[in-house]
Amino acid sequence: MTLHHNEVLVDEELVRSLLEAQCPQWADLPLSFAGAGTDNSMYRLGGDLLVRIPRTADTARSVRKEQEWLPRLAPHLACLVPEPVHAGTPTNAFPLVWSVYRWIDGDVAGLDTVRDWAAFGADLAAIVRELHDIDLMGATREGDLSWYRGGSLQACDQWISACLDDCRTMVGSELDVEALEKLWRAALGLPEAPGPHVWLHGDLKPTNLLVREGRVQAVIDFGCLSVGVPDAEHSTIWDLPREARQVYWDTLGLDDLTWARARAWAIAVGVSGISYYWSTYPAFVAECQGRLQAILTDAAAR
Repeated sequence: MTLHHNEVLVDEELVRSLLEAQCPQWADLPLSFAGAGTDNSMYRLGGDLLVRIPRTADTARSVRKEQEWLPRLAPHLACLVPEPVHAGTPTNAFPLVWSVYRWIDGDVAGLDTVRDWAAFGADLAAIVRELHDIDLMGATREGDLSWYRGGSLQACDQWISACLDDCRTMVGSELDVEALEKLWRAALGLPEAPGPHVWLHGDLKPTNLLVREGRVQAVIDFGCLSVGVPDAEHSTIWDLPREARQVYWDTLGLDDLTWARARAWAIAVGVSGISYYWSTYPAFVAECQGRLQAILTDAAAR
């Protein structure tokens, strides 16, 4: 499934050739496709390793970011995070960097793997607090660490307004786009978040949270890692049941202005996802629609 116009196509044969050239010690291990997201494709290697291959040159920059920063962040986090064990280099067959990680066992967070959503919300809040408390170690909001979700809502207004227009055409009456735009515009008028910049995972949606016996045990996919203001970090809680969302909010002690700005970021991510992936990735579009509907339901109840 091709998602991007500049995507570099990858298959098992290519991955095997990369391993033979750069990791001969693993080249004979069993290799199987393990899934793909919007930015990377994954292949399980043997029982203990995972090959992560970027789809485009843009996402290859995220691979380098993970290789540099995950080993430095991991000692400060109680949860498991991906451990890079090989930094792959470009070849004639594949012109981008790539990675091999330790495999992390666990189930993706979901209705069939989590029973106690209040406990889940508390777990996630603890992880976010821990990540945001890590010293920046000299990192600043520039270059690959300046992803848009750690910046200002106002800077995204023109882009998100166009995506809202796309949603009116694409989704029609399935979503109240007018109500979503009102929430977005209201947030644009709020003061920007106070406080210092922090480390941001950037995409703490359920598919990036692995659980064991219903409790969060690992956070994966740090491709959106950045430095910035924390509001956007909270946007993915609208992907969770309301019970988890409320406990998360209470545990972190977040205020109403933070709630409104985080909700606006959730709207931005949802409508831009629908706009960009409408004809290529229906499962992701459905995920975005579910997030936006949760926002509307939540707003109507408040």
